[in-house]
Amino acid sequence: MVSILGKWHSEHLESFRKRTPKFFLEDERLFERWDDHHIACLTKEFLRFKDIVVQWIMHPWERDARLVHEAISKGPQAYGLLIEIACTRSSEELLGARKAYQSLFDQSIEDVASRLEGIKRKLLVALVSSYRYEGLRVNEGIARLEAMTLAIVVKNVDKKNPIEDDGIVRILTTRSKFHLKAVVKYYKKIYGKNIDEDLDTLMSLKETLQCLCNPQSYFSKVLNNAFKDDADENTKEALTRVIMTWSNVDMKEIIEEFDKQYKVPLTQKIEDVALGNYKDFLVSLIRRVA
Repeated sequence: MVSILGKWHSEHLESFRKRTPKFFLEDERLFERWDDHHIACLTKEFLRFKDIVVQWIMHPWERDARLVHEAISKGPQAYGLLIEIACTRSSEELLGARKAYQSLFDQSIEDVASRLEGIKRKLLVALVSSYRYEGLRVNEGIARLEAMTLAIVVKNVDKKNPIEDDGIVRILTTRSKFHLKAVVKYYKKIYGKNIDEDLDTLMSLKETLQCLCNPQSYFSKVLNNAFKDDADENTKEALTRVIMTWSNVDMKEIIEEFDKQYKVPLTQKIEDVALGNYKDFLVSLIRRVA
């Protein structure tokens, strides 16, 4: 595009404007002016392409650190991103993000998180500070007891919000992912329903467990929300974030889960919604792992 446009003279530019009435409107003063809507679309297109290129080249630790900083800056409506990063990264990856945050912003994630306001603070501080055991060993007896503990607290939500309960926070922020999968298994075995069904009004807890125990399903939902026509900018940005983060890791599992949940290939959804170089870049990253 640069090589072509850079060679155009004024008559070429005029010809282009006249032959693309979709983008240029002839003014009553007889000159072709940009359609404002298409200027806005083109601006967003270039910004998204810039973001995806910068994030793709960036070290994963730095990318996560900058995402955490952005989420904290945006306030409570973006705290779900803190949960996502803290719960879907390995212990070493989360530690790396904490190191990168200190290098970039001269303070620790833990310190910044401790100054957040609202009832989510205790859970968020514990999540971003955790360093989980990542082995396969699970104590089935303890997992069963902790499933019962979760049930008691969740079913008494009218007395105390579960994300302020020390026991719940300890379970969610210190137990290994394999252990928590066993807790979820026992919850269903004992109470005859998935724990997700009891967490519909407790989205922070629901997202935490989904990210820890079933990240493929979580990210499929995040991507689908990003494709919706009425999605806000924060929601749309998840498309870049998810593909950048996982295209070198577990993207194939997310692609398969998306196809299973929504009965349409992820590449097709991207081609239907995204535009230009941004779309091409996303699709190329998906196809290299599909």
